Amino acid sequence: MSLDRVNPEGLSPATGFSHAVVATGSRLVFLAGQTALDGDGKVVGATLPEQFRTALTNLLAALAAAGGAPGDLARVTVYATDVADYRARARELGAIWRELAGRTYPAMAVIGAVRLWDSEALVELDGFAVLD
Repeated sequence: MSLDRVNPEGLSPATGFSHAVVATGSRLVFLAGQTALDGDGKVVGATLPEQFRTALTNLLAALAAAGGAPGDLARVTVYATDVADYRARARELGAIWRELAGRTYPAMAVIGAVRLWDSEALVELDGFAVLD
């Protein structure tokens, strides 16, 4: 399996994401959207960084259960109920990403959402990974 990150010259610098990821492998893992739900199904954390940490932890737990690791992520989509807050906290969220998932970034997008499934949820992450 290989994931080649492509960040062509002429595009804005890829900070915290890759512009493209070329995947070669034999298994695709599609990861359902994960919010800041604890094991009892309750949203935990009052702030975006707290919820982002839990949502990313949940996404990585699902990936690990499928046999993958953070470096296997080819694509992650972030749904945020307040994109301005997400941008304002980008450094803090980036530090959480690096702590939990490392410095190998998938192709990513942040999309504004009016509301997520659980009304208390501020952020949701989904994605897919490529495994051997």
